[in-house]
Order: sequence, then structure tokens, then C-alpha cells
Amino acid sequence: MKEKTPKRKIKLWIKIVVALVLLIAGTLLYGRFIATSGLITKEYLVTNENLPDSFYGLKVAHISDVHYGQTTKKKEIEYLVKRVNETNPDIIVITGDLLDRNKEYTQEDLNSLEEQLNKLEANLGKYIIMGNHDNTQDDYHTVISNIDFTNLDDSYQILYNGDNNPILIAGISTGEYGNLFAAEKVENALKKIEEIDSKYNILIMHEPDYIDEFDYSKFQLILAGHSHNGQVRFPFIGAIVLPPHARKYYDNHYTLDNTELYISSGVGTSTIKFRFFNRPSFNLYRIVNK
Repeated sequence: MKEKTPKRKIKLWIKIVVALVLLIAGTLLYGRFIATSGLITKEYLVTNENLPDSFYGLKVAHISDVHYGQTTKKKEIEYLVKRVNETNPDIIVITGDLLDRNKEYTQEDLNSLEEQLNKLEANLGKYIIMGNHDNTQDDYHTVISNIDFTNLDDSYQILYNGDNNPILIAGISTGEYGNLFAAEKVENALKKIEEIDSKYNILIMHEPDYIDEFDYSKFQLILAGHSHNGQVRFPFIGAIVLPPHARKYYDNHYTLDNTELYISSGVGTSTIKFRFFNRPSFNLYRIVNK
């Protein structure tokens, strides 16, 4: 067998380098432009015997981590609104990071976002809480004041649906910037649960790891965001990079005794405009008692 000449070796190495460059470039282009586009609906059936019969079949649409202006712009928001409304939800929740800390918004940006959010339709209520990116944006408070969502930061509402058996929905705003600990934030909601003897209770929060700081057993369903389930994931490995306060709980779903914790993979991108094996999505829960 003849030994390869230096010229043939050089050609071989050039082919290898070109192939690697094309592979890396293709991966980056996929992660930036293809994996950040499209929208998946993740549907879950949630069963809990505590749900009052009057709420049987309750549909909750869960939006999170829009990071408006990054990879989620006007066209993507319009499509999101259309897809969510097609599910005919009873409740819509946004669990933080509607805005992005690295974006400077024009008045046109804000007007467009507000217009689309006001087109979202829910039979019983629409709720939103602040995420860590929202907390850095004064524009967030302007948007919240101009949309028909209930600001559920560190608060709660009681919902009835045809009889005297209510459910309770509570919210916790971001805790990343030294705000009150989660335990203090949910104290009033926990007291109200005892007072009205509510059997089915929903909590929305941004950073899921704060769940360990309060008695989450009082809530049958907890919905969170922040982790994006790992914005970049690899098969058989899972999430590669995770933000603070979403390193213990970051995947789609956890069952913690009698509490179901669901974490949205989000609509937009944070820090880097890149996704991998993790398409944009919103969650839809159908809740029954048997």
C-alpha cells in the first residue's frame, strides 16, 4: 500500500476542516433561526380528586419567558395569541419575563405588545407575575397597566364557577433581586386557603427553586418558568446551561407528594438568541378530578 503524499494529506485535512466548519455553521444557524421558530403546544392532563366538580375540565393556558424583542417579535406574538385562543382556555397565566433586560423598547414596540396581549381570551381570568428580567424594566409596569391581565404578584384571587366551591389562584413575583423570601410572599394566600377551606389551589411563580422555601403542599398545581427547561439541550444529556434558581427544578414536570409542578420551556430566548432541541412552546393543562 502506497503511503499518502504530502499533497494528498493536505487535501484530506482541508476536507476535514471544511466539513467541521460547515457542521458548526449549520448547527449555529439551526439553533439561531430554525430552533427558535415555530410554536409547540405541550398538552397535559392533570388529575386531582380535590378539584370541585364545577371546575371539571378546567383548561389553563400557560405562557412564560416571552423575552419580547429578542427572538419573539410582533409576528411571533400574533401567532402565539392565535394559537392560545384556539384552545378556548378558562384561565391564562404568564409566569414572568414578558420583557427582556437587554432590550430597549420603543413606544411602537410596547403598543404592539399591549394590543396583542389584550386579544388573548379566557373564560374565567388572565393572570401575570413579574420575572427577573421584567424587574429591570420600567416599561414592564407600563405594559401591565395597559393590559387586561390581573397582576398576581404576591397576591391571590378566589374563583367560583357556578356553585359555592371555589378554587384559589396565587402568584409570587421574582425573588432574584433580593425581594421578600417566597415563604413571606405566599403567607396571605396560605392563610386564605385555610380560611375558606379551599380544596384546589394553583400557584404561579417564576423561579421554580423557590418552591422549597414555603409549604407547597397547600397547592395542588404549581406553574413556573425561568429555566426554559434548558434553552440548549442535547439528547440523552438534557439541559446544558441553567439559570440561578432553576437548577434543582428545571424539567417539564415534577410530582412532589400531592403537588404537581410544571415548568414551561418558554416562548423566547434569554441572553443568547439560541435554542437547541427545545422549540418555543406554551403549555395547556386540562384539569379533572377523576
